[in-house]
Order: sequence, then C-alpha cells, then structure tokens
Amino acid sequence: MSVMYANAEIETMPREQLERLQLERLQKAVKWAAEKSAFYQQKFDAAGVTPDDIQTLADIRKLPFVTSLELHQASAMDRLTMPMSSVLRVSYQKEMGREMLSLYSNGDIAHNVEMMARALVAGGINKTSTVGVQGDMSDSRLQDVQYALEFLGATSVPLGTDYQHWLRLFDLVSIDAIVSTPQLIMQLLIQMQAAGRELADTPVKRFFCLNDTGLQNLLQRHVVERAKASLFNFYSAPELGMASVLYQCEEQQGQHVQEDFWYPEIVAFGQSEPVSDENAMGELVLTSLVAEALPLIRYRTGQAVSLRREPCACGRTFVRVSTPYTSPIM
Repeated sequence: MSVMYANAEIETMPREQLERLQLERLQKAVKWAAEKSAFYQQKFDAAGVTPDDIQTLADIRKLPFVTSLELHQASAMDRLTMPMSSVLRVSYQKEMGREMLSLYSNGDIAHNVEMMARALVAGGINKTSTVGVQGDMSDSRLQDVQYALEFLGATSVPLGTDYQHWLRLFDLVSIDAIVSTPQLIMQLLIQMQAAGRELADTPVKRFFCLNDTGLQNLLQRHVVERAKASLFNFYSAPELGMASVLYQCEEQQGQHVQEDFWYPEIVAFGQSEPVSDENAMGELVLTSLVAEALPLIRYRTGQAVSLRREPCACGRTFVRVSTPYTSPIM
C-alpha cells in the first residue's frame, strides 16, 4: 500500500534542510514575540535574553519556560501581538474550571488547517472519505477539522452534540470516520447500544480523538474493541489552541511532531536540563515557530514522553514522541 501525504515536500524533508528551516523560523518567532507581546517582553527581560542570543537551535535553552498556570493567569491581550482588528477568529474554552481565550490571525488559521490536513491524511482520510465531526463547532479546533476536510475534498458531516441527530445521520449518510472527543465517542457507543445498535456494524472504521489532557486516552482501547475501528490521537490541550501539533500515521508507532511549525524538546521533570538519552522519558516542551497572534515559546506540557528519531516506516522525517503506553491501536 502506497503512503499518502498532504505535503510530501515538507513531511519527507531531509533533516538538515528541516533544521535550517526551524532555526530561521525560531529566530523570527522570538524576535516577533519580543517586539510585539507584552507578556514575552517581561519574560525575556526577566531572563536577561534577547532575540540576538538565538544563533543556533540549541540556543532555545536560553529562553524561559512557560507553564499552563502562567497562561491561564495571564490576559490573552497581554500575550497578543497585534491589534484586534487583525484577529480573524476568537475561540473560548473552559476546562476544569479554567478559562482559555484563543485568538487567531489569518495566517494562524491557514497554518492550523495545513497541519490538520496532514494529520487526517496520515490517518487514511482522502477525498472518498465521509467524516462525521462530533462536538460544538464553536470550538476552533473543530473548525480547523472542517476546513481541512473541505480542503482535502472529503465529505464532512457536522454531527453536533445531540445524540438523536447522531443516530439519524447514521441512517441518512454512510459515515466512515469520526472526529470527536473521548467523552462524546463513549456517549455515542452508549446511545447506540441503548437503541439496540452497535457502532461496529456501521461503516465507521477510523476515529480521530481530540484529547484535552494527554497524548492518549485511557478509554481508547475499549473504544477500539467495541467499535472495531482504528483510533488516531490528537493532543488538543487548550493552551495550544489547536489539535494537530502531534499526529499518528497508520504505522501507529508514536506521534509525529509537525516540526516545521513546532519545535519539540524533552527536558527533565521539574528541571531545565535536556534529556539526551532517547530511551529516557522526560517532559515534552513545545515552541510555536510560526504563530502570529499568540506566540507560545517553550511551553511545558506536563506530558511524559521519549523522543524517537529513527526513520518511520511511513517515510515521514518528522521526529516522533512516544508515551509509556504507546502501542498500535488498530
């Protein structure tokens, strides 16, 4: 079976070329944040670092970390790098009692849709697919999914959050893949069972699961066994403002990092030292390389991962991250 790519030039780019691109974008991102964001001006001043200090990719370690608590305590307007007249989309989320306001420029939306298209294609979506999008479409992450599906020429079916609509649409349309959250997937399984039906008897063969709190979800094996379908994880922490920084290909051996848009680091838990042993676990730190409205530099995700640099059988040259529980979910 041939491997499909949404952007083969980028996804299979030689490492040396990719790292040159990363450095160029990192330098621009740090300069942009230092000049335009009050939040990062204060962070960089306190750390005694300037954009001129970033001459190599390793110099990223000179920059201060950002934590989830800091992001929730800071005003989005202090982080914003542009006037509201240049903001094209606003998204509000409230998770576990904490609010997150995400703001996007036209370029941010284009980048997010590009990344989502790659992630969906890596999971087997193409122009012949019919994909149900389950959830509240006021969520910017689901809007990215919608636009990416349309960009790919796939048929998208907004399912909303009403289970009666779900069941009726399954009667009307032959849906073969679903983008959802763990909670809504489980609700779908329960509601179908209550109606005397089984998801395994439908054409659905792929789930794309938006996980707010981790790279994987503990319910996923149950979902796969009940639905008799493959499951692909998206790490969609509200702090990231998007759902496809990481994505799984059909090999399902770790999650690829969208390295032309995000720079990954693995650091020791509770410390700043990088983890050099690729077999050792550490905390995933992510830096946006192209974000315009709300830069995110050295964000400590709290996720325990190891970094895998060996070539993937899918041909993608992006590094992968693995969790302690990584295994094929097919």
